[in-house]
Amino acid sequence: MSSNRRKARELVLRALYSQEMSGNPVDVIIEDMILSRKEEESVTEFAVHLLKACIEHQTELDKFIIAKAQNWDFDRIAILDKVVMKMAICEFLHFEDIPPKVSIDEAIEIAKKYSTEGSGQFINGILDSVLLELRNQDLLKKSGRGLSEQGRIVSKKKTN
Repeated sequence: MSSNRRKARELVLRALYSQEMSGNPVDVIIEDMILSRKEEESVTEFAVHLLKACIEHQTELDKFIIAKAQNWDFDRIAILDKVVMKMAICEFLHFEDIPPKVSIDEAIEIAKKYSTEGSGQFINGILDSVLLELRNQDLLKKSGRGLSEQGRIVSKKKTN
């Protein structure tokens, strides 16, 4: 499933970048950038869900990035880096079944593939800071296998 999710995230990266550059309506972006790709249904469903959530919560996601990138002019951060961070923060806040570590790891790997050499480290720093804030403010709601109620990863080791 993780390779399908990666494929979906890469589709969303391209779609959000396209939307950012073109200003086209969401429905047009979904059709052109996701549905036209003829991917597996699980890839398409996750991609559409993530894309819509990122666009719906764009202002909120931008605020988190702006707050944590205090030494950076928001408009000068590479668009791809912003898009990758928005996707991960959106997963933190609106995808209860995805562990935060997975969102961060995926963001770093996607940034290494599509953005600049230093993007992975920059994105990791911002996302770690956002995640800490969400935990401290009790805004991280995660549930499911491998997750506790507080959004922290639960150890799979058994104690005797």
